[in-house]
Amino acid sequence: MIDTLSTHYNYWVFAFLLVVGLYSMMAKNNLMKKLIGMNIFQWAIILYFISIGAKRGAQIPIVAGAHGQGEELAIHAAEYINPLPHVLMLTAIVVGVATTGISLALLIAIYKKYDTIEEDEIIQRLQQ
Repeated sequence: MIDTLSTHYNYWVFAFLLVVGLYSMMAKNNLMKKLIGMNIFQWAIILYFISIGAKRGAQIPIVAGAHGQGEELAIHAAEYINPLPHVLMLTAIVVGVATTGISLALLIAIYKKYDTIEEDEIIQRLQQ
């Protein structure tokens, strides 16, 4: 049991970051803190997917000597790292940066209009 806990520490980090991000998005009233919580949540999910794509003792998915030989090679997929989660997470990183940029622009617009980024104060001003 202890060996499993020590070898899978990346999943514990993922779970901790996921909880911190979710707590920040749900419990905080400051919109900037909510945005930071959303970013922590996104990075936790990216960490998880990169973690499941890695294998101990596996090789990169490039078959050496296969070009121009004219012979068929037996390829065992279990010996190679799956590149798909890593490629998808590159896309997720780009989307996360774009989401953060747009969110920051919206926060600036909200601050200019309401002179605050506290959710309670904005809701109170909207109800008046």
